[in-house]
Amino acid sequence: MAQVIDRQIVDYLPLLGKEEKKTILDFIKSHIKIKDKPERISIEQYNKELEAAEARIDAGEFYTQEEIENMIK
Repeated sequence: MAQVIDRQIVDYLPLLGKEEKKTILDFIKSHIKIKDKPERISIEQYNKELEAAEARIDAGEFYTQEEIENMIK
C-alpha cells in the first residue's frame, strides 16, 4: 500500500505550483521528528568556517550563478 501512495505522490508532484509544493513540504517537515539533530556549534567555530569559506572564494574556488544554471541543464 505504501508503494502505491509513494507512486501517487511522485505522479502528482509535478502538477503542483511552487507555493503548493512549499506548503506540502512544510506539512511533511512538521510531521517528521528528526532524531539526529546536528549539534550547535560555537560562535568561534562558526567564524572559523566563515573565514575558511571566504578564503576559498578569494582563491577563486566558487561557481557563478550562470555556471550553476548551465550545470543543471
